[in-house]
Amino acid sequence: MEYCTAKEIAVNWGVSSRMVSIYCQAKRIDGALKKGNMWLVPQNATKPADLRVNNGRKKQEQISND
Repeated sequence: MEYCTAKEIAVNWGVSSRMVSIYCQAKRIDGALKKGNMWLVPQNATKPADLRVNNGRKKQEQISND
């Protein structure tokens, strides 16, 4: 299996490298490894859904429907 750094994955996914690190720390990316202070992510990993945005929209929709 080939790995990329968090920075390389961040460019591909269109997010910050910090966001990729947060996904790795939360174990939302299967196969991610931490070597020293660097996260290695499999090249074929898929971007997890950003739950922060979805939760905010659901709350706003529920408030407006009430």
